[in-house]
Amino acid sequence: MTAEPDDTVLAAGGVVWRTGPRGDLEVCLVHRPRYDDWSLPKGKLHAGEHPLAGAVREVTEETGVVALPQVRLPTVGYVGPTGAPKRVDYWLMRAVDAPDFEANREVDDVRWLPPAEAAGTLSYGHDAEVVAAAAALPAVGGVVVLLRHAYAGERDEWNGPDDARPLDERGRRQAEALADLLHVFAPGLARRSLRSASPDRCRQTLEPLAARLRLPIEPEPAFDEGADPAAAADLLVALGRSSAVTIVSSQGKLLPKVVGLLTGRAPDGYATRKGDAWLIAFPASSASPDKPRLAGLDRINLQD
Repeated sequence: MTAEPDDTVLAAGGVVWRTGPRGDLEVCLVHRPRYDDWSLPKGKLHAGEHPLAGAVREVTEETGVVALPQVRLPTVGYVGPTGAPKRVDYWLMRAVDAPDFEANREVDDVRWLPPAEAAGTLSYGHDAEVVAAAAALPAVGGVVVLLRHAYAGERDEWNGPDDARPLDERGRRQAEALADLLHVFAPGLARRSLRSASPDRCRQTLEPLAARLRLPIEPEPAFDEGADPAAAADLLVALGRSSAVTIVSSQGKLLPKVVGLLTGRAPDGYATRKGDAWLIAFPASSASPDKPRLAGLDRINLQD
């Protein structure tokens, strides 16, 4: 990968969609009076801000829309108005709440348009390409965030039962950071949306998020390290088709096998660091329930 120039402006945003009054899909465009252009909602990241968190924040700040991220879209690079290189990470997002728009410092108007009309209205070709990529996806039903538990020391340094091995200090910091990041999925989380494998460290990884959202953590042995990967994959498909969002805390030896089964590829490429996760989007319907096709798959790196 080519290193980015030190002066690269990092930004993030979304292709935000809703079902229009006539039942067709519409995406949200914003008009920026400063540039007199039509663009996708996006903006610069705060220092140290994760791109996914920044994307959701910018969408809400510019449009007032509460949006639920679903699928990672292509990253765009270009030279901004100031002459500095810019990189923008985008996600497909479903509008959960879209109140009447109120003009703000950066945006004075919004339009909800069908994708083809939006592409013709946008002022920049790279924005139109992102909308085209979003429109090419199958309709998304639900998403599952499948994460590996945070740091819990080393197995050979723990004298008790392995399932009782707790998060260490680093792991507790990771769990708090995960709560900050995964809070972006709050609009889609319901009472049975947090699932954990049996080990204490898996449950403890979700505890800060559960406390913040006041949601219970459901024990789910199907995601234990020694569980059947095929059964775990089937359960993920069922969860993805029945709920807007489910967050699952599991273990490092099971995750690559499960993701490999979902994608139909070898598990080697899906090794997951502690505290990292996969954002898995499932289509709203599937003609082949036994061989589920994914609407999207993206690695969420806590270190981003």
